[in-house]
Amino acid sequence: MQKHIDDFIKHLKYERNASDHTLRNYESDLVQFYDYVAPPDGQGFRREVNIRDIDHLTIREYMASLYEQNKKKSSIHRKVAALRTFFRYLCREGVLEVNPAKLVHSPRVERKLPNHLTIEQMIKFIETPETDTVLGKRDRAILELLYASGIRVSELVNLSLTDIDFNNQTVRVKGKGRKERMVPFGDHAKKALQDYLGVRGELLLEADPEKLDPAAVFMNYQGTRITTRSVGRMIDKYVKICADIHHISPHSLRHSFATHMLDAGADLRAIQELLGHVRLSTTQQYTHVSMDKLMEVYDKAHPKA
Repeated sequence: MQKHIDDFIKHLKYERNASDHTLRNYESDLVQFYDYVAPPDGQGFRREVNIRDIDHLTIREYMASLYEQNKKKSSIHRKVAALRTFFRYLCREGVLEVNPAKLVHSPRVERKLPNHLTIEQMIKFIETPETDTVLGKRDRAILELLYASGIRVSELVNLSLTDIDFNNQTVRVKGKGRKERMVPFGDHAKKALQDYLGVRGELLLEADPEKLDPAAVFMNYQGTRITTRSVGRMIDKYVKICADIHHISPHSLRHSFATHMLDAGADLRAIQELLGHVRLSTTQQYTHVSMDKLMEVYDKAHPKA
């Protein structure tokens, strides 16, 4: 079974252009299932498993074990989806005739409305970093660009200098599946980026030449490309400074971007393109958020509301 998992991961990497994050998630979920059907002994050896012997009952029993471990429904849903995709691949390759996961229903996951800030909160949050230091200028540029463009943090940390077009105020982003898209940004983000790039060279002075990535837009204090985890810690730091802002993640800036665009009358299809969503249904989650604002306006304006 391990060979089939390895082949599937290669397929995702080289044929589907899946991101490293996606590859790690699929491999982790599939190896966890493998551990269930053929647990390794104390020396790491497993019994042989015939992939054709795995049926829908095996997968349901695996799901039951996950419930017993008090795994979240969202986690179980993802693991079943990974198995469904894996077995579909094996069917396409002629290894299996029937997808055993097709007969297994995933647990229904309650869709949570995306957490977002009001416009006033967002402005206050973006202006939190002190811009009298290089890292302060960098943090301000990160927050400005995330809100101005709605790009993912994973997309932001992978930006290179050649991806930014200041003349047209656009940034070239490599999204999920390595798909590229051009996203505009406004004057505030432009100024913050220019202020940061003007002093960015100071981060290169103390950098280890072997680790240096001179093409990276956003760097850490060591002169290497900043990570998504570092951006998360940076945002947590500024959340603590803003007393009236709570439970905000890096993704909340993206949610805020989409919600504010929709509230201002932007077309849902346009927002879909800006966010890089493959399916319109993914973008439509923001209509539920904006409905709250619509109902608020209705209650205030309609004489018989």
